[in-house]
Amino acid sequence: MSSLTENLPKTNGLHGSSNSALDVTKLHSLPSEQQNLYLLTYTLGLENHVCSLSHDDICLQQTQVIRELLKIVNLAAPAPTRVIRNSLGRCWSYILDKGDRKPLYESINLLLAVVSAGKNEKELHSRHASVHCLGEVYGAAGDSAITLSNISCSNLLRLAKTAQNHAGLRAAIYRALGKIAASVQASLDEGTAREIWKSARGAASGDKAALVQANACQCLERLVSNTSYFDSASEFETLKTIIWKTFDSPIAIARRAAASCLATVLVKAYSESTAPKLNSKPKKSKKASRNQAVPFEDGDEVPSRPASPAMKRSAVKLELNLTDLLAQLSSQYVRTSTSNKARAAITHCYIKIFQRLDRSVVQASYGQIADHLFSELLSSSSIFYDRYRLLLTRKFVQKILADCLASQILAESGRISAAKMLINNVLKNYPQAVMEIAEPSKQALVGALGALASLIESLGSMFSSVGDICQDALLHVLQHPSYTVQIQAAYCLRIFVLACPQQLIHCASICMNNATRELNHLTTGRHSHRRCIGFANGLAAVLSVSPVEPLYGSLEISSRALSIATELLKDSGKSELRASGTQVQIAWILIGGLMSMGPDFVKIHISQLLLLWRNALPKPLTKENTVQHNLAELSYLTHVRECALGSILSFLESNPRLVTLDVSNRIAALLQNTAEFLETVPTRKKDEDASSRIIPSLQLTDLVVMVRRRVLQCYTRLINLVSATGADTLGDSKLLSLAVSLFADPMYAPGSLESSIANSTANFETIWDVADNRAFGMTSLVHGGKIRSLPGEGTMPDHSEWRDMGNDSDDIDHTLLTPICGAREHDSVYIHTYNGTRANNLPDPPATEVVNSAIALFAAVLPSQSPKVQEFVLEQLTMHLSSGALQRAPGRRAAVAVNTAMALLGALKVASGETSLVSGDLKHPSVEKALQALLRSLVIDPDRHLRHLAYEALGRLCNSSGNSFTTNEVNSIIDLIVSNRDPHARAGYAMALGSIHSNVGGMAAGLHLKKTHGVLMSLCGDPHPVVHYCAIDALSQVAESSGLAFSGYVSSSLGLLAQAWSSDAHNEESAALMTSNSELESPTPMVVACGIHSVINVLGPDLQDASKARELIVSLVNQFERDASSSVQAEGLRCWEHMYLYNPGHVSLLTYVKHLQEDLQASDGSMCLIAADGLYNLIRRNAQRTFELAGEGFEEQIWATLNDRPDLDGVRNLIESWLGQTGLLETERWIVRIQQVLTKSVAKQTEEVIQNAKPGAEPDLQDEEVAGFATGEIKEQGAVAAPEPSQELLRWQVRVFALQCLSNLVAIVGKDLDLHTDSSAGHALQSKVGEVIRMAFHASTSPVVELRVGGLRLINQVLTIFGSTPDPDFSEALLLEQYQAQISSALTPAFNADSSPELASAAVNVCATFIATGMVTDIDRMGRILKLLVGALDSISAPDSQETAVGDLRGLSPNAQTMVRMAVLSAWADLQVARADQRYLDRVLKPHVGKLLPLWLLSLQEFARLRFEPDISIHTGPPGPDESLEAVYAALNRQTLLKFYQDSWLGLVDAIASLIEQDPDFVFEALDSRRSVTQTNGDVPKTNISYRDEPVAFFFVLFGIVIEALVTGSGNTSSSDLLKILSALKKILLPSIAGNAIFQDSVFSETIEVFDRLALTEGLAVQNVLVDIARTLCITHPAAVEEDTSSDLSEDIEQLFELARVIVLVLTNSLPNIAESKSAPRDHLADEAVSLVRNGFEALVDVSTIFPSIIKTDLYATILHIFSTILRTPACQGAIVPQTLPVFRRFLQKITTDDGQSKSAAITPQIKTCLHQLLAILNMAQRREHDSSLACAKNTLLTISILLTTASATIPADDSVLLAALEATLDCLQDFSLAKVVAGCLRSLLLTTPKSETDDAIARFLFPRLLAFMISTQESDTENVKALVAQSLTAFVALYADERDKAAAAMSIMLPALLLRAQSGGKELYRDTAARLLELARGDLMPVFRGLVAGMEGEMRAFMERVIREGGAGGSGASGRGGKGGDGDEEGEGSGEPTIALKMDFGAMGR
Repeated sequence: MSSLTENLPKTNGLHGSSNSALDVTKLHSLPSEQQNLYLLTYTLGLENHVCSLSHDDICLQQTQVIRELLKIVNLAAPAPTRVIRNSLGRCWSYILDKGDRKPLYESINLLLAVVSAGKNEKELHSRHASVHCLGEVYGAAGDSAITLSNISCSNLLRLAKTAQNHAGLRAAIYRALGKIAASVQASLDEGTAREIWKSARGAASGDKAALVQANACQCLERLVSNTSYFDSASEFETLKTIIWKTFDSPIAIARRAAASCLATVLVKAYSESTAPKLNSKPKKSKKASRNQAVPFEDGDEVPSRPASPAMKRSAVKLELNLTDLLAQLSSQYVRTSTSNKARAAITHCYIKIFQRLDRSVVQASYGQIADHLFSELLSSSSIFYDRYRLLLTRKFVQKILADCLASQILAESGRISAAKMLINNVLKNYPQAVMEIAEPSKQALVGALGALASLIESLGSMFSSVGDICQDALLHVLQHPSYTVQIQAAYCLRIFVLACPQQLIHCASICMNNATRELNHLTTGRHSHRRCIGFANGLAAVLSVSPVEPLYGSLEISSRALSIATELLKDSGKSELRASGTQVQIAWILIGGLMSMGPDFVKIHISQLLLLWRNALPKPLTKENTVQHNLAELSYLTHVRECALGSILSFLESNPRLVTLDVSNRIAALLQNTAEFLETVPTRKKDEDASSRIIPSLQLTDLVVMVRRRVLQCYTRLINLVSATGADTLGDSKLLSLAVSLFADPMYAPGSLESSIANSTANFETIWDVADNRAFGMTSLVHGGKIRSLPGEGTMPDHSEWRDMGNDSDDIDHTLLTPICGAREHDSVYIHTYNGTRANNLPDPPATEVVNSAIALFAAVLPSQSPKVQEFVLEQLTMHLSSGALQRAPGRRAAVAVNTAMALLGALKVASGETSLVSGDLKHPSVEKALQALLRSLVIDPDRHLRHLAYEALGRLCNSSGNSFTTNEVNSIIDLIVSNRDPHARAGYAMALGSIHSNVGGMAAGLHLKKTHGVLMSLCGDPHPVVHYCAIDALSQVAESSGLAFSGYVSSSLGLLAQAWSSDAHNEESAALMTSNSELESPTPMVVACGIHSVINVLGPDLQDASKARELIVSLVNQFERDASSSVQAEGLRCWEHMYLYNPGHVSLLTYVKHLQEDLQASDGSMCLIAADGLYNLIRRNAQRTFELAGEGFEEQIWATLNDRPDLDGVRNLIESWLGQTGLLETERWIVRIQQVLTKSVAKQTEEVIQNAKPGAEPDLQDEEVAGFATGEIKEQGAVAAPEPSQELLRWQVRVFALQCLSNLVAIVGKDLDLHTDSSAGHALQSKVGEVIRMAFHASTSPVVELRVGGLRLINQVLTIFGSTPDPDFSEALLLEQYQAQISSALTPAFNADSSPELASAAVNVCATFIATGMVTDIDRMGRILKLLVGALDSISAPDSQETAVGDLRGLSPNAQTMVRMAVLSAWADLQVARADQRYLDRVLKPHVGKLLPLWLLSLQEFARLRFEPDISIHTGPPGPDESLEAVYAALNRQTLLKFYQDSWLGLVDAIASLIEQDPDFVFEALDSRRSVTQTNGDVPKTNISYRDEPVAFFFVLFGIVIEALVTGSGNTSSSDLLKILSALKKILLPSIAGNAIFQDSVFSETIEVFDRLALTEGLAVQNVLVDIARTLCITHPAAVEEDTSSDLSEDIEQLFELARVIVLVLTNSLPNIAESKSAPRDHLADEAVSLVRNGFEALVDVSTIFPSIIKTDLYATILHIFSTILRTPACQGAIVPQTLPVFRRFLQKITTDDGQSKSAAITPQIKTCLHQLLAILNMAQRREHDSSLACAKNTLLTISILLTTASATIPADDSVLLAALEATLDCLQDFSLAKVVAGCLRSLLLTTPKSETDDAIARFLFPRLLAFMISTQESDTENVKALVAQSLTAFVALYADERDKAAAAMSIMLPALLLRAQSGGKELYRDTAARLLELARGDLMPVFRGLVAGMEGEMRAFMERVIREGGAGGSGASGRGGKGGDGDEEGEGSGEPTIALKMDFGAMGR
């Protein structure tokens, strides 16, 4: 890179730099390959500088800048290229736009001087640059240079005549002329305008450069738009001729420009009221047009006549109404001479017209537009007689009506009106009902049905408002005699039922009844057989919806349909041939539709189906016997097989689980029988008699093709489904030969004379333009550059996929890339197996599908064959390709080549493991050689699409074959590139190198990277456009796949890409005609942008260090953003995204965000998608920062984009991430934001639409409360106004998403409230709760079901969070009381007759939550909410009830009834659970508990049955006569019903558990089924739960459900649900319920395994419950309650061990250092962990007492070890140790008091060992090695104190460990940080009572030492510890008050010690000493005290009196007696001498 960038200019502007001006001398001194890059870099720097200038700076510098710009324009070498020209033009435009316009005239004159000077070819580059800049100047400021416009146009027109050899210059001239016309507008001189008009017309029709044609058309368009000179009818006729000719251009850009020009003219001529004036002389007009058409050069003088003044006065202005306007296009479209490219262009023109007309006009005229398209296009004879033309037109019409009108123009109400129009004006007119209204044609019906289906899909559930009329219309159209109409109607009916599933049963019933009725009239000759087939297809389509909408299906209808089909098959042999054929067809159609019901339905009938298939597909007769059949019989036999195979295919598609090895072998045998039958069918060369046909429109040969299609489809699907062994069995080599013969046989019989002519060498051009829907037998798996996935292939993105991303209208041009169009009538099975991903992949014609299936079969089978078979098949392919017959038939040869390439690519995909099939092996040398030869011959083909297939296959061949083969192949390709000069070959080989690297991978391909890179670099400079395009594309593939290995080639690659980007030989503005046209189809700038993207990914984070490379990349990416191509812009966005990812510091985030904002609203779908993803990535990082940079209006832009594209996941993810980050911070703002979205409106277009939408805008709830809330409360708020009548809301999908966001917000805030009661987000939500309820109310009353359900769920959330919250303004009332009426009104629609089960279930939940909140505690005031719940309960509990009814909602399907029933039971269960906290619920529940409990139990039993019996249906045959359908098809609804039970079972268990706590006897009687609980009203008094050995009858059901939920759902279940499950388990494991069942070995072992896993994987809360359960099970264990009479161990002890182990396991997980594998140290444990440890430790202590004595010792040792470990762990010192000390004391008390004397010998060693460990811990803690050492020392001292005071009796008095502990404790008195704690511990040791022998020894040991410490004067007493010691010693003396001798002895020591301490300590100690003395003088010690005082020496007694007096003890004592001590003190002090009376008073006070 250094060689290319070291000489680049360093300037960023014109000031402050020595290199401000372009140094031409330095430029020319550089090597030629660096000059362009130098000039490019300087120009881009100059542009950046100009764009950074302010207005004042521009005014100062504009002269100098313009001088530099002109210097670059006039450069002879290097000449300004396209990139530099564009940059210069932008500079000029910015200067004149942002600065003043003083240099405007000068700039124009200087540029014109360059334009008009010189005639040398070399000067054309400068003139080209000046032309471009002149156009930009006029574009920016042309309205200020009107006077120079004429001379500018004249010079440009003169230059156009001399630029005949420079396509790019001509294109620039017309672009500049168009900009001049657009800027000058009406001021443009008419003569000049007409000269431009004439020149542009000639270029548009006659120029061979497509870019020139496109720019000329744009110039014409601007002339028409901005002037009035060409508004006459004659000019229009002339222009039309030009446009029709341009429409035949092979380049799409020219056709689109012409379409845009014509659309502009027609839109300008549109007039609503004026009568058309064009057709005054239609014949002359047509003649003139025809004369001007060919050649135009001869007609150049024609336009001069309108220019004359006389003609101008007589010219008729063109004015057209909509009908005539559209007729201008249709008349040309339906001409047989019009090409398909022209038809595509006319379709573009249609779309542009509708986009540019006023929306109100289009919406009001939808019916007229649709009628025009149906009647003028689809129904035209020239269209529908040509099959391909018809299907192409059908696609175009669908594109106009669905993608343009419905998606882009019509709002929701407009789409509903459009659907009504299609139904009422088209569909309902069949059959003809009114004589005045003609019956619509077949093609009109097909078009209307397709448009209606797309409208229904976009409207979704909103379409239900017109569901009834649509249903009637579709069912009538089903009986149309046309098979095409029937299939389209059946498909539309399926879409309709998906959108309105409540119509499913009705539609299916009508179809079945009508089909049955028509079957009875098959022989009447009234087309009954056609009607039957239509109704059968409709019924099959509706039945296929049942698995998708299980709530609305009907088992009765499905079973009845199967019965009808079976009977028809049985009776078909009794009818005449044609009627029998109809019966068989209907039967198999119904069976095919039933196959989509899924394996749970089909498996019941699988044996019956296999028998039916075997009867329909028997082994064929010999060929001699077959010949004896007449044509009718042969047709019948073939027809029967085709129908049966269709049902088999449907079975394979929908029931892969049932395709076992046995079933697959049986089906394979049937397919083999059919293949053999086809071989016996004779080939008829003459036309068949129509009377001999079973189906009049199908000949025998057609039926044979259809059967062959089915055989291959079934084989392919079967091989994809069976196992590896089955695949080997099925993959017979005969199948390979059959497949090869079908897609590669040279002997192809063309379908028509036209095909034969086209197949001739003279007439054939390319296979892709054949357009006969046969394409000489070519596959449709290849659609231009797109390759359809094979069966079982994953969705791996193709490298070229990004090139196909563009504007939505590109699909129109992409349609032309395939000569085959699909249609639904090609394959009716498509309707049964339809899914959303196949919506655009319509079935291909049977003959084409034969080829497709043959290729898929070949790909699946070839890799699994032996090498000999593979080699033979490949040789056969090679022979076919080189056949002489193909040389004479180029069309067939091209088809065979494409088929072969696609087949080889598919086989290599399988071999590479890209599919789900067994990969097989293609690595045999001979096979590799054959494949290599085939692919090399194809990779050099001139057809680029064929080359694409070949090089993709070649890359996979290298990947499959290994490194050796790859090395040889790469070397061979490089040699071929060097030796072969054919551009197509070089291009193919280049792409092969890229494909090899891409497939092999960077590691394996790194060996060849240097050679590959060098070759591709040289090819990038090839002058041929195809070669350098492919080389750059391959280079980007190599870079992308090589990764870091490519980093050494980044510099050279960057330089080459920059040169390619700036080169004029590598873009569409090239001078060469061929290059220009080729670049439009394969644009090199696009692959350059892709290459830069690959380089960015190669560098990655290294971009931060590679400054030169980074600067060049940034410059290029900036150019990508400004390019005119949307594909280049999209790639630029991807580059910015990864640049910001790798190197955010060098990317302007503000600029990037602004770019994304602009592109988010782009019409280009790919741009919008990339922008949404880019914004999502930014917002995911920092939402607040992104929105700050985006500025105001960004929010509205996001929601507007989502409204335009509701399915754009990037925008949805963006909003969800934004909400997740800011929901708690901006709660109030989010509520307002969502309220704005829900009420935001868009203007409607017409009054008619308003009237149509009124019924759905406001719900008719028949409720006064609703009306008051809906109208009054929105006016009160004023913040967001309700939509006005002339407006409508955003799309319902957007509102549903907004409501979901609000629900998520409420959930987030609710969780925050649970954690923080003072949550600011919670307060914000509480303040806005009224708005939230209002939004929920409006949603719940919407006509859209999804909104209604979402509204009710939101109300339920609000009730759950704020139901018990008091009103902040009125604390005596609840917050939500004021919204009772609104909530009640919102529930009303959910119980109407037109409701849905989902809605009713959500409403029932809201009812229960409302009652449980306590807003209304009076049962009489609960009103209709309680009545609804009670009524629903009565409905489901009534013995004679046949269905569940909630309110007025009735007639539900069995599945829907189950859903509603479980919702009702769950609601009552929630009330039962809430009953414990809300006592008023007793009155609500008591009357109904008797009904509820058995219903809850039965529901749990049913749930257990569904959950634990995976294969419920044991039937393998048809149901018996006495069996119910629900029992037979139980497995069919299993998954559906399980979901309902899964959501409710936990609540039911909780309810039963809570009822056990409240009323145990009642529950036990119900569980044991001892009496009818329905006779009890729940008023049974409470009793204690009694112990029973055996479990109650229902225990195992409850236990099994809970354990199964824990086993299967712990990983997917939320922690809250897991806690509920465990809590329920805790309740049902009570002995009164479980008995001893839990302790059965099998049950117990499984339970313990679950507990172990939960203890290891779940959180602290779950472990806490586990500890409680384990403790309960231990205490209630049979072994625990038995008396310990024997020392032998029973077998049950092992279970106790397991339970104790669970507790220890929980402690081990929670505490560090307990487990053998030490966990990482933790500094702090959460509060939950502390609580868990305490609970676990307590449980372990409790459990230890129930073990037998022989085990207890070991368990005690374990507990002591755990506690010692806790004590020495630093993380446990703060919270855990203080929490466990009480438990430790309790444990010591238990083991020392409960064991008795006989066991003390076992306890003593453990206590001594523990004490020894404590001393070791204390010793370590005193070293202060960590922060928690001090806390550890304190805790250890406390523990020693607890142990010695509690368990001292177990330690000998003279034990050394005891003495060491006392010594260590005393030593800690010297530590000031521990002294207080030690003093407290010693006090405990001294004051222990009663005292054992060891306690006395401890006291004797401590007393003298503490006395010595107390009186010592050597130690400092900063912590005042000696006072505490003195207090403890005084209290110790008081212990012996009852023993005078001991008391006297102790006091005789204590008194002198206290006085000595006071004497040595001074007066500071008097007060404390006095208090101690008074303590000794009280109570029973007073006589002892008096005696000792009496015996004292006088001096000592006097000192004691002074201490007492000065210490305040006397005053305190007097005050304590009577309050007179103060006076006594004063008297004493006044006398100056104490008296004995004071002493005696002191003594009396002690009494």
